Amino acid sequence: MQSLIEAFVTLWVVIDPIGTVPVFIAVTAGMATAARKKTALQAALVSAGVLMFFLVFGQILINALGIGLNSFQVAGGIILFLFALTMIFGESKPESDLHAAEAVLEQKKKANVAVYPLAVPSLASPGAMLSIVLLTDNNRFSIADQSVTAVVMLLVIAIAYLFMRLAEPIIRLIGEAGSAIVSRVMGMILASVAANAVLSGILTIVQTGEL
Repeated sequence: MQSLIEAFVTLWVVIDPIGTVPVFIAVTAGMATAARKKTALQAALVSAGVLMFFLVFGQILINALGIGLNSFQVAGGIILFLFALTMIFGESKPESDLHAAEAVLEQKKKANVAVYPLAVPSLASPGAMLSIVLLTDNNRFSIADQSVTAVVMLLVIAIAYLFMRLAEPIIRLIGEAGSAIVSRVMGMILASVAANAVLSGILTIVQTGEL
């Protein structure tokens, strides 16, 4: 149960369904209701596909490159920690992703906004890709555990889709300032999870001598 909760919290933080809401509103401004629904569904499906690819093939690619899972866990934890610091001290996810959204709007590429910036990098962020690989390590987790992680990941994506469908009421409720506060709180949680991953990886290397 603890590992399930940790997986949910980690994926919730790095996918950040709430932080995607202002991005969705920005890139779908002026769209008809039907087009907005289609964009939300496409973004959810594309991001789920990208993360599922990393869930299935991520470790295979790492092994092919000769990178040890313990080393990858430490490196991934450090990167997640740095990502968390940008959420806490830098621009929050909504603010930074909105810059990408504005660039897309300026170039008038509304047909592609479901893929960029909504699916990647807003939902399927680099942090989410790293997290999904770490949470499905073949050396630590069984196929059943990995299947549960996949279900949790799809659940978070489904919640993100629901939030996109309810984007306007949510942003009116919490406001952009509220969204930024949520992003920074999520950054604190992610920093704790990342620190735990780094310390756990180092401890395993010391105890087993395996990188």
